[in-house]
Amino acid sequence: MKQIPLALVPPPSGGFESLLQGPNAAAVQHLRSLVMPAAPIYLWGDSGTGKTRLLRALAAERQREGERIGWFDAQDPLPWTLDEGWSLVVVDGCEALDAERQQAAFALFVEAGSHGVQWAAAGRLPPIDLPLRDDLRTRLGWGHVFALQALAEGETRAALRREADRRGILLSDDVMDYLLTRFQRDLKHLMQLLDRLDEFALAEHRAITVPLLKKMLAEQA
Repeated sequence: MKQIPLALVPPPSGGFESLLQGPNAAAVQHLRSLVMPAAPIYLWGDSGTGKTRLLRALAAERQREGERIGWFDAQDPLPWTLDEGWSLVVVDGCEALDAERQQAAFALFVEAGSHGVQWAAAGRLPPIDLPLRDDLRTRLGWGHVFALQALAEGETRAALRREADRRGILLSDDVMDYLLTRFQRDLKHLMQLLDRLDEFALAEHRAITVPLLKKMLAEQA
């Protein structure tokens, strides 16, 4: 279990201003304008479509208002317990919930509803196709459901550039070309690679270049 105020959710943790909406504008706008508590929210799509990033943006926005968040995913140890001081409960990776965590998620859903706590969740599959118990699958699907899509190449470039600018990193065109032609183009993996590259450049006291990227990959292989 992760409580957002304790900074246990990994970066990037910027709000909606750090996101490129692309084909997911409807989901972004819904979350940005959300007046809580509202109907439950479920985001689904392939890896790299931005599900977790959108949930982090929602959590970051609520934190800015001084609210407290409960965050759970399929790998978190039990028990999962609702804190009545939370304004939002997030469950990520719903497709990977085992039987015990399905029970825990269902109990959280019911308890959150009874205490006026907003519910948001995400998974790789639409609710109807989730390999979950019927009562949990039904509840995940009865609120606002958004199917997310991967960004096009131009949008992926813009998202990487925006994140690099946010970090104060100069990401040259040749580095960008190298990233997009030699690695998976989904944003999740590219952002993770940017995290590693940022840390490596700081440790090496060097600017980010293609030779530095190659050195990092060779040393971390």
